[in-house]
Amino acid sequence: MIMDTVAGRCGRGVRKYTYRQTKGGRRTATHLAIVLLCWAALQSLGCQRMLDQAARRMLPREGVRPAVFAVHTQRRVGFTTVDGVALRADVHRPIGLVKAPTLLVRIPFTNTLKNRVRSDAVARYWASRGYVVVIQGTRGRYESGGRFYPLRHERQDGIATLHWLARQPWYDGRIGMWGGSAFGHTQWAVADQDSVGVGAFFIQIASSSFRTMFFPGGAFSLESAMYWAIRSRGQRDRPVEIEDLRRGVEGLPLIDGDEAAIGDTDFYNDWLLHRENDEYWEKIDGHDRAKTLAAPALLLAGWFDPFLPSQLADFTAIKREAQPHIAGETRLIIGPWGHAFSPRLPGQDDDNPYRLASIAPALPWFDYHLGVHGDSLNMAPVRLFVMGINRWRNEREWPLRRTQYTPYYIDSAGDAHRPAGSGRLTLGLPAGAEASDAFVYNPKQPVPSAGGAILGPRAGVYIQNEIEERSDVLVYSSQALEEPLETTGPITAVLYVKTDAVSTDWTVKLVDVHPDSTAYNICDGILRHSYALERTPQPIKVVLWPTSHVFLTGHRIRIEISSSNFPRYDRNLNSGDTSVDATVSHIAHQQIYHTPRYPSHIVLPVIPAISNR
Repeated sequence: MIMDTVAGRCGRGVRKYTYRQTKGGRRTATHLAIVLLCWAALQSLGCQRMLDQAARRMLPREGVRPAVFAVHTQRRVGFTTVDGVALRADVHRPIGLVKAPTLLVRIPFTNTLKNRVRSDAVARYWASRGYVVVIQGTRGRYESGGRFYPLRHERQDGIATLHWLARQPWYDGRIGMWGGSAFGHTQWAVADQDSVGVGAFFIQIASSSFRTMFFPGGAFSLESAMYWAIRSRGQRDRPVEIEDLRRGVEGLPLIDGDEAAIGDTDFYNDWLLHRENDEYWEKIDGHDRAKTLAAPALLLAGWFDPFLPSQLADFTAIKREAQPHIAGETRLIIGPWGHAFSPRLPGQDDDNPYRLASIAPALPWFDYHLGVHGDSLNMAPVRLFVMGINRWRNEREWPLRRTQYTPYYIDSAGDAHRPAGSGRLTLGLPAGAEASDAFVYNPKQPVPSAGGAILGPRAGVYIQNEIEERSDVLVYSSQALEEPLETTGPITAVLYVKTDAVSTDWTVKLVDVHPDSTAYNICDGILRHSYALERTPQPIKVVLWPTSHVFLTGHRIRIEISSSNFPRYDRNLNSGDTSVDATVSHIAHQQIYHTPRYPSHIVLPVIPAISNR
């Protein structure tokens, strides 16, 4: 129980006490007293051992300006909102500074020992270098009052918090904000504020459009939504058990998935019920927040994060339409990360821990933009991790200007099933006059997901060979490469298709096939579309996740085409029934055409020469 964790991790010299059943099945007052005394003692000690461990794992140690201040911490500091909700924060102040710039972090986490140790370690790291660090719980989380509902209240609460900060005696007029995911959203929610505004943002694995993350290509990000619902339902976060996740995603109708997994969850239901960009999402995402950004932003993204496409859309919108000085100072980092973790890559020797990467740039970023030091900002406009060669590289823009968008055409002798089939991926147009490939999509037997950009630990790179043996997956492979080929940028597939379903999905996955024939996913995409049962093939465009990847010499480029990638995306039941309580499914007969008239292809963003800049 809780004392197992506390005593085991913090209590050197403290015996491990647990809640034990006594006669009659009740815990004794003696046991409870011991628990409470140990807890109070460990709290008063500050769990220094855990703080030290967290600092070693999370905090940069090389090239960092030294800590020069002792730190004083106040707990449960805050104010009450106009609707009566108490928002509480931990305030960490550098001793000796009457006024100092403020770093605000608004977190939607439960106030557990682990979360407090992490937040204290990061806050003291910054406070000891001259910042007042405010770690505030959002509604219903940490020590703030109110009812927890993710994303909904962050604009009004965030604006109220900025005005509260401006009234504090230690406030010096300078504010920075930091955080990722849902507390990246707390930054976007106030990103247009300039009356009591923020001088710099550091936004990680989050975009100004959460709706876009939930509905890529018109499908529903089922596993990501279910993972979030299981983890955050109610007033306390909880671990996500794979069995709970499985129960939640496998059943129908979709609206009952949360109940099967963990219990009825209001925000999961609302996500499903609001597929369109309606008033519900307007309250969360606002309008054109990237264009109206009031201060420079450092955006940190991951190749296997579900927010990546919309986060890159934010970056390009800022560069094109924000105020010139904000656009010029905004920066982008894309690393080999999932959502707040580091999946393992084939051939990777060095670790690139996400949590360290999310903190390391913060000090120089805020020092520069908040005027703490006069040093210049030595940070490239864009910094990419190039997979395949597994190296970091600086760039000047996104997408790269030197990109050569190159179509690779699919072709076959009519049997592109399985890697041993006749499916080919070539630079030349297909020659067959009536060539096509067909498969049957049964929503009751969808193609299982293996990796990709999802919330939770199942994201990342996985072996695809077993999936490629299915009869409902078409496989098209290039010849073995005679020299390396880099693809960095956005990827789209244009397919000419026919179906006998009134509505169905099309999925495309880009795969790297190693010389030993092991196939690894790089990125994927989906399109949900309705059809008028036309007699001729219809063109569709499937947008895949952007990537940066080098296919090495001897490797082959491969794409997989199907109609499901489950539970990364929900199943299309092929019935045309878009209601959340739909249960009736139909089998769809799918055809992909590849002729000079119907040249199905994928457009790869080829970089002409591998650069180590």
